Amino acid sequence: MLKPLRGITVIDLSRALAGPYCTALLADMGARIIKVESVNGGDTARQWPPFQNGHSLYFDSVNRNKVSVCIDFYSDEGRDILSDLIAGAEVLVENFKPGTLEKMGFTPARLDELNPGLVVASVTGFGNTGPLKDDAGLDQVIQGMSGLMSVTGPGPGSAYRVGVPIVDITSGMICAFGIVASLLGAQNGERPGRVSTSLLETALNLSAFQGQKALSLGEASTPQGNNHPVIAPYGMFTTATESINIAVGSDKQWRTFCGLLGLPGAVEDPRFITGADRSANRDQLSELIETALAAKSAADWVPLISQAGIPCGPIFDYTQALASEQVAALGLVQRLERVDGSELPLLRGPLSLDGEASEILSPPPLLGEHTADVLMEFGMTLDDVTRLEREGRIMCGPAKIGAQQ
Repeated sequence: MLKPLRGITVIDLSRALAGPYCTALLADMGARIIKVESVNGGDTARQWPPFQNGHSLYFDSVNRNKVSVCIDFYSDEGRDILSDLIAGAEVLVENFKPGTLEKMGFTPARLDELNPGLVVASVTGFGNTGPLKDDAGLDQVIQGMSGLMSVTGPGPGSAYRVGVPIVDITSGMICAFGIVASLLGAQNGERPGRVSTSLLETALNLSAFQGQKALSLGEASTPQGNNHPVIAPYGMFTTATESINIAVGSDKQWRTFCGLLGLPGAVEDPRFITGADRSANRDQLSELIETALAAKSAADWVPLISQAGIPCGPIFDYTQALASEQVAALGLVQRLERVDGSELPLLRGPLSLDGEASEILSPPPLLGEHTADVLMEFGMTLDDVTRLEREGRIMCGPAKIGAQQ
């Protein structure tokens, strides 16, 4: 696969999800990601379940194609190592609370001194200004404060979190976009600057037309369960067996759909003539549709409706989705082996270039797995590495310095 970010080195100080998701995307495109972790346990996600043979699958899910260097951030030796790494990189990514990087000694002036061309990218909870700028922000808290939970749930009066940490994930995507934009700008003569986003900014931008409705009309939307908030029929419908999702998005599709279900009279029914009519009379429409769908199984309806050009599909759990024929055809699941010999199936990144999908070249690193290799690459001797490890200033993982001797 093409690697447009080949030659770009990223120092990744982030942990948990938003930052690591960002750097995983950059790694997919060929950037070298040096994940710098603390000797006090490393990335906090390494301690989070679910576990497999002692490995955190939470951590593994977003740390493909990276190397791990483990240092004592607050020691003079650790700061010197980090300074050297930053000086040799193009990008620095962090998602600490605002001010943490400065407390570590890496003020904007110090970073500019070390590397004037450095792109510094940050993901915070609430942004760089305002009364909440110093508060810690976590995905579910932001889902609640951004309005996202207010439109998620079975109906009015309910509020559910989205079942995956959607704000962390999309914040990582936005940060990666900002980094690539800044790198491109540097090629065009722009001075690299500070790239920043926050969970709150990203979550509010996910509101799309729901947020625009609130801004323009002063109206707050409510949860619509598994129905689309403004289009009908568009949602989850029961069949003779399992429920399926159907999305009828135009008048032309509506007429075709009525023919498939044997409901020719519905096309001329004054309750369902236009999209607005169908949305206003959603309950009666759903009852009519589900009565017709009860004649066949989900396995019968899905291909029939899909082949007519109407979006339709089954409702899978993750084990079913990952085992599906389409996922296999896309090569989305790749199998690797960790340094300890254990097998790890992983989802590759979602991008393809010129028809070639991104690939996983190395499994998520064990804590400090590459410390010795990277530090010796940056000029340290084996004796230096041995001494620093003995003094507790660094930690070397299983691919230890002994292998270098």
